[in-house]
Amino acid sequence: MDNTGFCGHVVIYTDAGGVGGAEISAANLVAATLATSQTRFTVVGVATEVVAAIAAGHDQVDQIVLDGPLRMLDHWRTFRRLAPDIIHLNLCTPWAGATALAAAFCTPARVVRVDQLPLRTTDLIPLLRTRLLSLRVDAHVAVGQGAATLMENFYALGRGSVIAIPNGVPDRSPNAQPPKVTGPLHIGSVGRLDPMKGHDLLLRAIAQVPDATLTILGEGGWRSHLEQMAQDLGVAERVALPGWVNPQDYLSQFDVVVQPSRSEGFPLAIVEAMLAARPVVAMRVGSVAEAVRHGETGLLVAKNDVAGLVAALQQMQQPGVAARLGQRGRAVAAQQMTAVVMATAYGRLWQQLCDRPRAPRFWVGRPKD
Repeated sequence: MDNTGFCGHVVIYTDAGGVGGAEISAANLVAATLATSQTRFTVVGVATEVVAAIAAGHDQVDQIVLDGPLRMLDHWRTFRRLAPDIIHLNLCTPWAGATALAAAFCTPARVVRVDQLPLRTTDLIPLLRTRLLSLRVDAHVAVGQGAATLMENFYALGRGSVIAIPNGVPDRSPNAQPPKVTGPLHIGSVGRLDPMKGHDLLLRAIAQVPDATLTILGEGGWRSHLEQMAQDLGVAERVALPGWVNPQDYLSQFDVVVQPSRSEGFPLAIVEAMLAARPVVAMRVGSVAEAVRHGETGLLVAKNDVAGLVAALQQMQQPGVAARLGQRGRAVAAQQMTAVVMATAYGRLWQQLCDRPRAPRFWVGRPKD
């Protein structure tokens, strides 16, 4: 074990009520950090299932479940009792975690907020509150440079005030080989079945790609809508919806992985596909373009562009294209997007914060231009 990493006490906090990509990313961070340093972790949250998922079965990780996200005094007492070096808030939306942030500011700990999705709100009170709390953290992190810029713009935080640390996943496919497309495409997609994930766009696209088959891994409230849409488009026999399953059991079966989302931060599914040497087609949203480099590790299309999606899938059918993009994607992801790379970046950040005075809590200078 390499014990040169951060060796302090980190509280990982979330007020999420269920397990999604943000919580899986936090679990990856905990696991990779424990494997490479002597960092001590306590996971604090408001849902037992979520806290357990982030702790990921590590006996040395303490778990604390609070009664609810609005109990300021309980949060403050818990943080004071734990006396961590770092309070690391993993936020699934920018307006999440307000109570915990306020409580964390009343402790000597360094406070880090991580925004998993660069979302905007037009509700004045959450907007002002998000801006106020963001300006007072010791470090504000987004999951990519594009996402960082959006957060700065959405909440008038000042250029350069949000730093980028991409999410990473464990490299479970070190010997993965890229696909050799010799017939109709077998397309895979991973994500919740809801409008934001854009699976309706993908259904419209495969209706225009003869004989292509599609497997969507995920579950959600839009299942019946997508099933009916597949029927209406005449592609139901070419579409499979197996529900929530382990993507690792399916990735090797796909010729290409498509991420048609209308909004994303830095999706783990894309990194998992790249590590499995699968070429990726994705919408140019959030920080997706930092992983899917057009023409190098995959193909990018404009948001909501069905015609562009069709053209990208047709390009994947050309000899050698899928193999070339998949091989290069695997190399880039293994070097830059693993959980170990993510953990190393956070460990460095935590140490830097502990080595300097904490940010002012009740006075903040003018944001950078």
